[in-house]
Amino acid sequence: MSDLSKIVKAYDVRGTVPDQFNESVARALGTAFVEMLRESGDNADQIVIAHDMRESGPGLSAAFGRGANAAGAAVLSIGLASTDELYYASGALGLPGAMFTASHNPAQYNGIKLCRSGAKPVGQDSGLAVVRRRAEELLRDLNAEADGPYRVETRDLLRDYAAHLRSLVDLAGIRPLKVIVDAGNGMGGYTVPAVLGDQVLPALPLTIVPMYFELDGSFPNHEANPLDPANLADLQQAIREQGADLGIAFDGDADRCFIIDENGDPVSPSAITALVAVRELGKFPGSTVIHNLITSAAVPEIITENGGKPVRSRVGHSFIKAEMARTNAVFGGEHSAHYYFRDFWFADTGMLAAMHVLAALGGQERPLSELGAEYERYTASGEINSTVADAKTKVAEVRAAFPDATIDELDGMTATLPDGAWFNLRASNTEPLLRLNVEAPKPDRMASLRDEVLAIVRG
Repeated sequence: MSDLSKIVKAYDVRGTVPDQFNESVARALGTAFVEMLRESGDNADQIVIAHDMRESGPGLSAAFGRGANAAGAAVLSIGLASTDELYYASGALGLPGAMFTASHNPAQYNGIKLCRSGAKPVGQDSGLAVVRRRAEELLRDLNAEADGPYRVETRDLLRDYAAHLRSLVDLAGIRPLKVIVDAGNGMGGYTVPAVLGDQVLPALPLTIVPMYFELDGSFPNHEANPLDPANLADLQQAIREQGADLGIAFDGDADRCFIIDENGDPVSPSAITALVAVRELGKFPGSTVIHNLITSAAVPEIITENGGKPVRSRVGHSFIKAEMARTNAVFGGEHSAHYYFRDFWFADTGMLAAMHVLAALGGQERPLSELGAEYERYTASGEINSTVADAKTKVAEVRAAFPDATIDELDGMTATLPDGAWFNLRASNTEPLLRLNVEAPKPDRMASLRDEVLAIVRG
């Protein structure tokens, strides 16, 4: 267990329990996290921790807390929470945080998302590598001190979190909407009744139809990953059968949301990015909006048309959050359905994005399919993964096949062709994969370009 290279990733900790990630590892990471904060001049007197519905969460988070105690930090536990509720706690209380979740990964996984006070992310280049090295040293130290009593304060912040989100998007005056929400047995089943229902705050003009709200880290119905079309099938069928106005699917820790229209058709995360950007620019004219380079070309076009300043970013939350902080951007969106808000400490929250969609839909009379069509201008392939032995060579072959393309290398290779079609090809950080995204003005052009690139990649 003293080699943590397989579980400490670029942005977080993620591994199988207990063979890769157990309570001894969690304890060492807790001590290392507090020591890293203190060495970098951050507040390390107290940290806030939370966990999702996975069975291993309470034990792992408590072990992490004991490690933090050993390093001299007090621990505040908010217990069960979504990842964005942990970010709320970190931002509102001004405390560093640790969220125990493996997001959309299968049941045998767990992990940690770490942040500094104010929900500032901790990644490989911003402290996570230091945490890993120090934790490995602790795990190798046979003379490490035994735990004392676990010193922890507990607090329920669900109502405060819900009230904060409602203060950012007013849903009280919208037309009545019927909304089917698929929580995938994840944390949306805990937070949706508080934020969108009447569990802790007054009722809204929403009829919430719950699907798979029972918290169950074994995911008995389907994986809590809404980016996989197979996991949307139950929600799509329910929307069509029940005549709902829209559907919302959350991932396991409910920091991402995916939107389905009244016909059961997905609304692309690029369209949601553009829709929310327009709403935020209405409140804060002339602001900067961040989008990653995989989002549709329609996104920067629409931002510009509405008086905003689009800024293109690499894929990944640490890059988006860094760009948002650097530019004081009002909003940021990714193709993976992560949405980031300045009003939420530049952190990502699927719930707040969903509330913007509800406000936009409920503030006018058209169905979501018509409203969403305003933000869908081009045809996209979605992300297509190919296993390759030598990613660098394959990218070079593809580049040579398109001599007329304009190339940039912000994140992998993006090639823009004279007719406006474009594709991005980038290597995975953790697997022998090349990821391809293609977009073109017309469906047949997208298909032909996609097939042409894939023939080279897989040939």
